[in-house]
Amino acid sequence: MTSRTVTLLDVARTAGVSKSTASDALQGSGRVAEATRDRVRAVAEELGYRPNSAARRLRRSSTGAIGLHLPQTATRLDYYMNLAFGAVARAQEAGFDVVLLAPASTMGGAGGATGPGGASGPVASRVDGLLVIDPEVGDSAVPGLLDAGVPVVTGERYLGPTAAPTGAVICDNAASLTALLDHVTDRGARRPAVLAPAGTSAWATALRATAASWGQEHGVDVALRTVPFAATPGEAEETTLALLRADPAVDAVICAPDGAAPGVLRAAATLGRTVGTTASDRTDSAASDRTDSTAASDRTGEEPSTPGPGPRPRTPLLVASCVDGTATRSAEPPVTAVDLRPAAYGRACAELLCDILAGRTPPDTVRRHAWALETRASTTAGPA
Repeated sequence: MTSRTVTLLDVARTAGVSKSTASDALQGSGRVAEATRDRVRAVAEELGYRPNSAARRLRRSSTGAIGLHLPQTATRLDYYMNLAFGAVARAQEAGFDVVLLAPASTMGGAGGATGPGGASGPVASRVDGLLVIDPEVGDSAVPGLLDAGVPVVTGERYLGPTAAPTGAVICDNAASLTALLDHVTDRGARRPAVLAPAGTSAWATALRATAASWGQEHGVDVALRTVPFAATPGEAEETTLALLRADPAVDAVICAPDGAAPGVLRAAATLGRTVGTTASDRTDSAASDRTDSTAASDRTGEEPSTPGPGPRPRTPLLVASCVDGTATRSAEPPVTAVDLRPAAYGRACAELLCDILAGRTPPDTVRRHAWALETRASTTAGPA
């Protein structure tokens, strides 16, 4: 029996229940015992049953679509495009289309959520639920979306005063920046700097707060500079040049915005700073040079030579990024970064929304998404 020939009645007969019980069990509705629900779902999976999504939408007055709201800067950021692809793939597996909601500035009101018909009418009539990614307090669309009358899952928490979302998928952004700061200091950095994003998203807020609290906890003066949420490489380069000229002791720069780290590398090259050599490597090398000079004088009976009046070597620089992507992997040298696994994150957000819509997961559910630290030559390799 193939998935094209299996019907709901086939599932009901095989599971030994009525057709209505089988329907309730698969949709997560009705008063069905948990053991019965599990048995029906197991039978459906074994038989390869696929529900008639069109008929199911008619029965529950469903649109068969979910809305996706991204930050206005998302169209030029690799991270959000990968996240969107992941969300679309998972939604399609559950029989949903994905509607990309236009920014408030182009639709008027909250991403089309407001208008003469009220706050919830237009959006609620077009989708069964909403995904709102990296919601910012300053985004005028978000309050209307959260009050649109359909379940809403946010990617990261919303820090604003309006209604809470139905569910959320969050990353431990404080832990990821802590891991980067620990990594560069383990590699010898003594004066790290963080180019933190501006804005009121949970991600941006957590990074700025963590840079300050980590410095206090470790007794290290972290040089904190604020850059646009979606800073370009050019903006990161300009900020880094100003930072390093004003504070040459900075020996590590952690750049937050997606795709901006190559600008830090360009600034380092402009100032003659070698990327990837640690401060401890430089100290060890200097000590080795002194030892070699002393040994030579012992052999010749001459006094050890002293450095000439030429320019002193500049402090080497470690470079890392809070977001991994094509720009960090293809840079020269490749840049150490936090892999936030955006496609998997998008899938996780869509999966939580699908589970809430199907009644498999209660409202107010918060799930956590894992990240990984990818170490590369920008913090681990010395000069050739």
